[in-house]
Amino acid sequence: MSTTRLTLRRAATVTALTAASVLVAAGAAAAHVTVHPESYAKGATDGLLTFRVPNEEDTAATTKVQVYLPTDHPVLGVLVTPHDGWTAKVTTTKLKTPVKTDDGTITEAASEITWTGGKIGAGQFEDFDVAFGQLPEDTDQLTFKTLQTYSDGKVVRWIEQAQSGDDEPENPAPTLKLTAAGDQAAASSAPAATTGTKATATAADSGDSTARGLGVAGLVVGVLGLAAAAFAVVRTRGARS
Repeated sequence: MSTTRLTLRRAATVTALTAASVLVAAGAAAAHVTVHPESYAKGATDGLLTFRVPNEEDTAATTKVQVYLPTDHPVLGVLVTPHDGWTAKVTTTKLKTPVKTDDGTITEAASEITWTGGKIGAGQFEDFDVAFGQLPEDTDQLTFKTLQTYSDGKVVRWIEQAQSGDDEPENPAPTLKLTAAGDQAAASSAPAATTGTKATATAADSGDSTARGLGVAGLVVGVLGLAAAAFAVVRTRGARS
């Protein structure tokens, strides 16, 4: 085998392996439990939150989802949308500090929503819709710690919170940013898939910005690999002449 051909083959192998690892990382980054939209205005009323739950396992189905709502900054007037095959249970808790609203003083609020009875298979996700009456005005974000239980007994705890300047944790909790009232940036698009239905979960469908960035990085790596191979060919031919 000629030196030129061997150089090209090695360069192609390195490029393929690097690009593959980048795409695998992109898929992993897209598999978190997330809340949509990503932001709302503080004190927003009569809105909708969608919790997207992907299945990360190849041999087990997701059979239970538990979303914990903060009670120090409560979400008021919580209602759940029915999902075929799933039963939702909303648990309420007495608030340490009652919330005054135009309709009166609220002393209890939802603290947990549990969905059971259904299944999310391998390569699928489920969107769980939650309507709210009012979001809090005294915080910049809401963290919804979530537990995902699989049919084999495994429980994934989506409860970690990213610290300023740190990389994203392995199991981040779904987080909703709250912006200044009237801020147009708070209006985010709804999830790409139809809510309340099952669909094939891919990195492209997830809308995860990290996954998209990694995908672009993979393409850049491929281009650089080909360029390196071409340079090696030119150098080899120059050495022979």
